[in-house]
Amino acid sequence: MKTGTLALIVIVALVLILGGCGCGGYNSMVKLDEDTKTKWGNVESQYQRRADLIPNLVNTVKGEANFEQTTLTNVIEARAKATSMRVDPKDLTPEKVQQYQQAQGQLSQALGRLLVVTENYPNLRANDAFRGLQAQLEGTENRINVARNDYNGSVQQYNSTIRTFPNAMFAGMMGFHVKGYFAAEAGSEKAPKVQF
Repeated sequence: MKTGTLALIVIVALVLILGGCGCGGYNSMVKLDEDTKTKWGNVESQYQRRADLIPNLVNTVKGEANFEQTTLTNVIEARAKATSMRVDPKDLTPEKVQQYQQAQGQLSQALGRLLVVTENYPNLRANDAFRGLQAQLEGTENRINVARNDYNGSVQQYNSTIRTFPNAMFAGMMGFHVKGYFAAEAGSEKAPKVQF
C-alpha cells in the first residue's frame, strides 16, 4: 500500500470515529438538555403554586381588623416581583438562575415575616381557612425543595456530560453551555440563634 492511500484510510477512519462520537455525544446532550428544561418547568410550576396561594392567604389575614398593613404590602410586592421574573429554559445561565432564586427568596422572606407576625393574632391562628392555607404553603415549600433538588441533579448530569471528553470538543459549537444550579440561600450556613 502506498503512503498516500494509508494516510487517506487513517483520515477516513478518524473522521468516522469522531463523527460517531460526535453524533452519540450530541444525542445524549440533547436528551440531557431536554431533561433539564423539564425539571426547570417543574420548579417554576411549584413556585407558581405558591404564588397562587398567596392572594387567599393575604385576604384571610386582611380579615383580622388591626393586622399590620406594611407586612401585607411587603408580601404583595414580593409576590409581584417573583411572578414577573421569568427565565427562558433555553438560557439557564448561572446568573439568570441566581436572579430568579433571589426574587423567590425575597418572597420567602416576606411570607416568613407574615407568618411570624400572625403569632400575635390568636383569632387569626384559630381561623380554619388560615390554618389550611398555612398547611398548603408548608406542603408547597416541600414540593419546591424536591423540584429544586431534581433540577440540580439534572443540571449536574448535563454539565458533566458537556464538560467531559470528547463532548467538550463539540458542545460549545453545537450550542450547549453550562447551566446554573440553585444554591443555598444567603446566610443559611449560619445556625439560627435560639434564646429563652
